[in-house]
Amino acid sequence: MRALHLGPTGPALVDKPLVVRPGEARVRVRLAGVCATDLELVKGYMGFEGTLGHEWVGEVEDAPDAAWVGKRVVGDINCACGACVMCHAGRPTHCANRTVLGIVNRDGAFATHLSLPVANLHAVPDAVSDDAAVFVEPLAAACQIAEQLHVRPSDRVVVLGTGRLGQLCARVLALTGADVAAVGRNPRTLALLPAGIRAVPLADAAREAGADIVVDCTGNPDGLALATSLLRPRGTLVLKTTVHDVGRIEPNRWVIDEMTIVGSRCGPFAPALRLLASGAVDPRPLLTARLPLSRGVEALARAEREVKVVLEPG
Repeated sequence: MRALHLGPTGPALVDKPLVVRPGEARVRVRLAGVCATDLELVKGYMGFEGTLGHEWVGEVEDAPDAAWVGKRVVGDINCACGACVMCHAGRPTHCANRTVLGIVNRDGAFATHLSLPVANLHAVPDAVSDDAAVFVEPLAAACQIAEQLHVRPSDRVVVLGTGRLGQLCARVLALTGADVAAVGRNPRTLALLPAGIRAVPLADAAREAGADIVVDCTGNPDGLALATSLLRPRGTLVLKTTVHDVGRIEPNRWVIDEMTIVGSRCGPFAPALRLLASGAVDPRPLLTARLPLSRGVEALARAEREVKVVLEPG
């Protein structure tokens, strides 16, 4: 297969074999999205080497269960062992032996093909286009916040960062009826926020102090300090940012103000697909650049300044 491979000298387009493990499906990738995690991996986050990419939509070409062949699918990126303590406890996304598509010991989606366990696959409804389906993984991550917290309609919620993930988190949280403000530095991304979400320039962020919930989607080590400053005592700080350089952490206010700190990562695919199929969330306006896989290295560079870049392997 053709793949965008991250090696010791950086990302490069290569030809490499597709490894299909027992019980897994061979999937032809139709579309793959670049996210902030991919950019951090290039900088050295997680020490990953292999094919990048974990946001995708594809078509099953072969599978142990023939009923999947020909279906358009997306897939959970965490591949659990099924045998460890975490798996037996019903927490497979925290499996001690897991591989993670394009992130931990498993080649990802910036390629013509990928392999995933059949158990990880989700069929994409006909009503959901490829351009929308490629957002399922990050939209599921946004849904995870609602899985972890009871967000009340009376809550004041601030989402820091109006890039790829921040946009989706703000959209999902707005569905709860809460007063949602999204803080960003880029006028272009602020303008992409839909009606019902207050767009707040970074220079005016201090006006949002006293929030009940603050979600850090900045992708920046400095985001944590700003998030802490905007949260009320006994408020909840949701951390979505993972970076190679974590910067300096000052937890004193977390202790003094008895804040609740919630790490939030991957989320449920089924609700994300329902939100897309119903039109409750439409992420397609966020797609701002589309490149072929042959220009994958350029796509990574473009993703530093675009809202959402997608690769077309075909």
